[in-house]
Amino acid sequence: MPNPNPAPCQEDCDFTRGPDPTISSLEASAGPYSVANQGVSRSVDGFGGGTIFYPMNTTGTMGAIAIAPGFLAGESSIEWWGPRFASHGFVIITIATNSVFDQPNSRETQLSSALDYVISQSNSGNSPISGMVDSTRVGAMGWSMGGGGALRLASGDRLSAVIPLAPWHQGRNSFDQLETPTLIIACENDTVAPVNRHASSFYNSIPSSTDKALLEISNGAHSCANGGGANGGLLGKYGVSWMKRFIDNDLRYDQFLCGPNHAANSAVSEYRGTCNY
Repeated sequence: MPNPNPAPCQEDCDFTRGPDPTISSLEASAGPYSVANQGVSRSVDGFGGGTIFYPMNTTGTMGAIAIAPGFLAGESSIEWWGPRFASHGFVIITIATNSVFDQPNSRETQLSSALDYVISQSNSGNSPISGMVDSTRVGAMGWSMGGGGALRLASGDRLSAVIPLAPWHQGRNSFDQLETPTLIIACENDTVAPVNRHASSFYNSIPSSTDKALLEISNGAHSCANGGGANGGLLGKYGVSWMKRFIDNDLRYDQFLCGPNHAANSAVSEYRGTCNY
């Protein structure tokens, strides 16, 4: 089990940003920062283009998150997450894949390439996100096969946090080497990536020593975690809290991940986690 009393942070590891969070502020449609965006051409190397979302009227460097869609899906299927995260102080790139038929291993590579692109733009003097990204604090998300790709990328040592959305990965039942803090968001009635064969199986295979959680949306179909609709507030609360806790090391968000009776919310059919983080 994770150490409930971890060693104190020594230096440069508290990246607290923004006002103290509340349930209402996390469930609101936007965070404290206004958001701008910049398109990325499909001709870019390594992935199929996309959109960078970034906060305005704030200073300092921020964590970056790349988000990939699923099989046969375009960027629009996961774009809701871009402004949501950016309004809470992250630089986000939502991507299209080179081909809608790309498998999880390809989506893993494309997520990594998208993070490389965002970092290069931060290092450029001619970009609207110049100087905004901390290259040591990056995360990934993905829906369906994109979630499978995000889990694959998280099995390395690049990411600070990962959130697979209704992840699908045929033939890969074990992530027993994964050490990246992982929040899997599953959909109870998913017939494309049934929870017991995908999300739950992946969660169970991740070592108990890894900070992890599984949130299952009640009555949710395969796209239940893509954002918006009736689950928007719930997804925003847990998604932002996870990335804030592990990319920003912001302990103010522990209260939303550890302690409450998550399943008391009728929108949550199951919640598991390895608290304390």
